[in-house]
Amino acid sequence: MKNSLQTILHTRPDPLGVLKTTAYVVQRARYVKINPDAIERAADMLAERRVEPPAWNYEYHFFDGTERTVNYLFLLDALNFCFWGKPKWSIVYNGKRLDGYWALAAALKRAAEQDPHILEPCWLRRVTPREMAKVLRGNCRIPLFEERCRNARELGAVLCALWGDAAHFVEAAGRDAAALARMVVNYFASFNDSATYRGRTVRFFKRAQILVADLWGAFGGKRWGAFTNLEALTAFADYKLPQVLRAWGILRYSPALAHRVDARVELRAGSAAEVEIRAATLWAVEWLRDALARRGRKLWSIQVDWILWEASQARTKALKPYHRVRTIFY
Repeated sequence: MKNSLQTILHTRPDPLGVLKTTAYVVQRARYVKINPDAIERAADMLAERRVEPPAWNYEYHFFDGTERTVNYLFLLDALNFCFWGKPKWSIVYNGKRLDGYWALAAALKRAAEQDPHILEPCWLRRVTPREMAKVLRGNCRIPLFEERCRNARELGAVLCALWGDAAHFVEAAGRDAAALARMVVNYFASFNDSATYRGRTVRFFKRAQILVADLWGAFGGKRWGAFTNLEALTAFADYKLPQVLRAWGILRYSPALAHRVDARVELRAGSAAEVEIRAATLWAVEWLRDALARRGRKLWSIQVDWILWEASQARTKALKPYHRVRTIFY
């Protein structure tokens, strides 16, 4: 695996430095290992079944094809993190009970349809907890509610002061996917998803990268979703991908870590075990991407990510627990 890791580092674009910094973790990991044989088995299965990345969901996402949709996606991914808890936060949208990410997407869509002001950056910069609670109303208060309010105000303040709206921000990146992700990280502290491992900075940039991918998905690769180098983005290191990768035998946890995860014991954000889980997730996707390419399935890392995320949603009850961390980054 070490040789193939170095090959990828030397041959695959890494403009954000995510692969390089996470490779340092994978090479030194104590709590999480990647099983190359399981990657080959997963690639055989996915190639044989011709599994395709899921199409963009317009039922639960707001979309009107204008600048307002760009604002919506920026707000969506500013708030896209940490949904677990008891009771699990959920909403009812069009007669359907939704939780997790889909509940967030639909809650923001519901609010945008009822009040167009909630997608205006200059409104968001002054949003109050009471107003945000109305937007995210459900069966209980969403986890990390205050952090979500803070992220929304940061988003609104920067866009309102410097760009006017999110569409102008996107246009400034010149259709460069990595440049846009880097801009998001640089302008919005809440998107600067990095950690320290053995004294070294490790970059993940999960929500910044997923924002770029969401723009591409929503706009079908056109207008504000037109990018030239999406292949340079990595997977999005969250808690659902490692759950399914572990179920497939691709990720192997040390006995102590497996016990903590299975017992639903919360891990500390930025701890060695958490950083190793996320780094191994990214590299498992890179190796799975290569294995699929050898079988005639050429996909980007973000497309492999979507396939795995969809699998995690379909098999939730059959999977062992995911690792639990209170963080704004995923």
